[in-house]
Amino acid sequence: MNATRIGVLTPSSNTVVEPYTQALLAPLFPAVTAHFARLRVTTISLGEESRAQFRTEPMLAAADLLVDAKVHALVWNGTSGAWLGRARDRGIVESLTGATGLPATTAILGLDALLRAMRIGRLGLVTPYTAEVQERIVAEYRALGVEVVAERHLATTDNFAFGEVSEARIAELCREVATAADPPDAVAVVCTNMRGPLVAPDLERELGLPILDSVAFTLWAVLASAGVDTRALARFGRLFEVDGAALAG
Repeated sequence: MNATRIGVLTPSSNTVVEPYTQALLAPLFPAVTAHFARLRVTTISLGEESRAQFRTEPMLAAADLLVDAKVHALVWNGTSGAWLGRARDRGIVESLTGATGLPATTAILGLDALLRAMRIGRLGLVTPYTAEVQERIVAEYRALGVEVVAERHLATTDNFAFGEVSEARIAELCREVATAADPPDAVAVVCTNMRGPLVAPDLERELGLPILDSVAFTLWAVLASAGVDTRALARFGRLFEVDGAALAG
């Protein structure tokens, strides 16, 4: 059986990534399967204890276990690069590939590639994070030439709690930023522990703009890394129609 296996590094307190990734992958099963390893992440803030959760060493240990499953590509399914900086994510990719010999990427590098490919310069941002984390994310995007013109955040630090936010609440937040006085070109739900993947397609039809959910854009990125055509997943959002070659752009 010539299946493509993707290896997913997942925050320990995340309850969304595994079930929703599997749901999104259903049209490609059994030709493509996802396999998961966890590393401890429980709280999100700008404090040193929180930052320390994203050290490279635990990621390498988790990736080493996924190598035993003979996966074809690796992805860090966490959005920490959005506030810790792209250099941190590029370092993760370099370390993962160096240690395993496998192509690797991250959630945020995937989102950045999609923003470039879709020519999105004005972004609506939805997260569960605190104001100071949100401000750092906004500043990071501004440095990349992407202006966050509308945002909503839930001022929460508990990573497990992020997964308890209802799909209805996420949809409400997306509508608020999409219909702001200064409207965006797209809305990004930045947190892989928010239940946005399955509400995104209906919101795209309702609002007339791309809804870029974290679980979805992370999956797009790792499938692109593995050389998988994502168009079979287009029912789950416009992003899956973007050529995976954009990831290397």
